[in-house]
Amino acid sequence: QVQLVESGGGSVQAGGSLRLSCAASGYTYSSYCMAWFRQAPGKEREGVAAVGGGSPYYADSVKGRFTISKDNAKNTLYLQMNSLKPEDTAMYYCAAVLGFCGTWSLSAVGYNYWGQGTQVTVSS
Repeated sequence: QVQLVESGGGSVQAGGSLRLSCAASGYTYSSYCMAWFRQAPGKEREGVAAVGGGSPYYADSVKGRFTISKDNAKNTLYLQMNSLKPEDTAMYYCAAVLGFCGTWSLSAVGYNYWGQGTQVTVSS
């Protein structure tokens, strides 16, 4: 059974940094497209970054500030978030789907495995 467990969220002031982790189990990790999504109260879930099978994909709002990476040996996905802004405040979710990432990778409908989320709060 596929399981995704996020950690690393918390509260930080604007300009600060956080690193999120997503521990994956139950499947061949390297064969999956992995992504981070976020959802703020009253807003739709949006893709932040995705990686798997090639260059990573990033939402325009986080390019240059966030970095997604995978450690296949540890079956763990990371999201390094720098220069955080109050508008980055949201619940962050890890997601996975079998296959390589593509131009669809920042769309939530493409994923069939989700974690429970970790809260990130950025204060001004």
